[in-house]
Amino acid sequence: MYEELKKILSAGKRMVFFGGAGVSTESGIPDFRSETGLYKARNEYGESPERMLSADFFYSRTEIFFDYYKKNIIAEWAKPNRAHKALAALEADGRLRSVVTQNIDGLHQKAGSRRVHELHGSVSRNRCLKCRRPYGLEYVMDEANCERGVPRCECGGTIKPEVVLYGEMLDEDYINSSIEDISAADVLIIGGTSLAVYPAAGFVRYFRGDKLIVINKGETGMDRAADLVIRDPIGEVLGEAVGIEK
Repeated sequence: MYEELKKILSAGKRMVFFGGAGVSTESGIPDFRSETGLYKARNEYGESPERMLSADFFYSRTEIFFDYYKKNIIAEWAKPNRAHKALAALEADGRLRSVVTQNIDGLHQKAGSRRVHELHGSVSRNRCLKCRRPYGLEYVMDEANCERGVPRCECGGTIKPEVVLYGEMLDEDYINSSIEDISAADVLIIGGTSLAVYPAAGFVRYFRGDKLIVINKGETGMDRAADLVIRDPIGEVLGEAVGIEK
């Protein structure tokens, strides 16, 4: 299977990668829906992650939102793994057009990827709700800039992460650019995602290219349509295929 993957990657000219939480688990960031994911873990508030990461919860219980968000979603210590590095290498080589990701951790950019469509936003981007001034993650995490854990702008306004919370719409620009790239791709690599989160997961249906590859530990809705399905860890698979050292 690895040799077949290498051949496909070598021949690809307009490849696109569509990924999810499974891409970052090898960097130590927990996913959401697996047996060890955030949705299975208990939290001290007795609320579901979907509820605590919703727009309604953010606006109605902001202090608790940030306490949960900073403890469970932010992973400043995380570093790109072999999957992130392999994708950056493919882009640098001119074969990968873009990365479409459901992740908000920014690890693709840290690995060197430049064209990244962050469907669900990024923890690295934050903005004041009052004056719209932008802030980075470091400012938000510095308790000196917070009032009872809630980051405050210099104007006094509340700073909100530019991540898509439950109940919010995806960014239209990212939707259009993602669909455009997937539609024009000759190879689509789906990795680290069960394709269970919509509407993002539906974007892969726009693919009309030559080869569809699925790299995921569990089954996905695109397995039957795929030319190649690999169940091994994605960092190991892409790392070996592209030649990224451990």
